Amino acid sequence: MAVVDSAAAGLEAAPQATILQLRAPRLTTRELEGEAMELCASSPVPVVISSRCDVAIACGAAGVNLPERDIGVEFARGLIRRGLVGRSVHSLESARRAEIEGADYVIFGPVWRSVSHPDDEPQGVATLERVASALRIPVLAIGGVTREHVAEVEAAGAAGYAAIGMFG
Repeated sequence: MAVVDSAAAGLEAAPQATILQLRAPRLTTRELEGEAMELCASSPVPVVISSRCDVAIACGAAGVNLPERDIGVEFARGLIRRGLVGRSVHSLESARRAEIEGADYVIFGPVWRSVSHPDDEPQGVATLERVASALRIPVLAIGGVTREHVAEVEAAGAAGYAAIGMFG
């Protein structure tokens, strides 16, 4: 999963990604909607929108990814009945809760130190492995993921990874 902040970045990353997450917290809702409409209309891979069920529905996105402190998965599922609902989590407990609430996948991290979240303490590969083995739904690693870390992500049993800087 490539985490991008614009349609242009998403279209650049799409050939290397299996899914795109549009995450642009600094944009107004109208600006985000414009980027999402452009990306969803042009992307060769599915697009999920970070945190904004309304924008995901309006632009026909494949779904939504909810930050850990966002609305409950069950509430998003009430709005997005046929799409993907994912949850970003930072602990095994939160990952289990997301699965129970009906998330289709979780993004767990940060696994390694991350430039985009420098104050967050890395969880490490061993914790990623515990989370991946405890859940039945796919777990994606995030946080400091580089091409050199991909083999470790796979060995830990994660379904894949999400990255911000790796796809640029």
